[in-house]
Amino acid sequence: MRHIPALLICAILGAASCNNTTEETKETTATEATEQSQEPSLPPQSKLDEANTQRLMNVVTRYYELKDALVATSPVRANSGANGLLKSATDFKQYLTIDSINGKMLLPYVDTVIDGSKAILADVKDSTTEKKRVIFESISNSMFALLKAAELKNTKIYRQYCPMAFNDKGAYWLANETEIRNPYFGKKMLECGEVTDTLK
Repeated sequence: MRHIPALLICAILGAASCNNTTEETKETTATEATEQSQEPSLPPQSKLDEANTQRLMNVVTRYYELKDALVATSPVRANSGANGLLKSATDFKQYLTIDSINGKMLLPYVDTVIDGSKAILADVKDSTTEKKRVIFESISNSMFALLKAAELKNTKIYRQYCPMAFNDKGAYWLANETEIRNPYFGKKMLECGEVTDTLK
């Protein structure tokens, strides 16, 4: 009977040492993550000058807002996202028109993004976002072509693909993370898709 308290004390000490090890592991992992996050990241670069590269990144940011709205199946947010995308793409186009070297090659893609944004805004009765998703596909394809043509890098933009979109025709979109959040199905099939390309 005297051995029971001794065993109990050993068990408690053993558990305490496991907890200490776990805490130490957590601290080490957190430290490593902090060190990695403090690694200097290069700013986005492209064949455009610095100001126009930043304008292009503004277009990408507004595109993500539209994509996220479709993931959430929110027509109100989708209209807001399309409006932001329209403004940023129009601003970008204004500066591209005076870029004699890159403008001619990039403008057709920007025009498709602008026209698509206008089409999403025009269809105010689309409460399910299904029509907006069809338009979003052409915007996504033009966005990817635009970014490739501009030779954008240091951005970690992921091109993702769902083979089941639009009755198994398949469709692409862009994301700033590898995690799949499908804008063509939303909650119905949120994780349907795969990464097919990366703009690093």
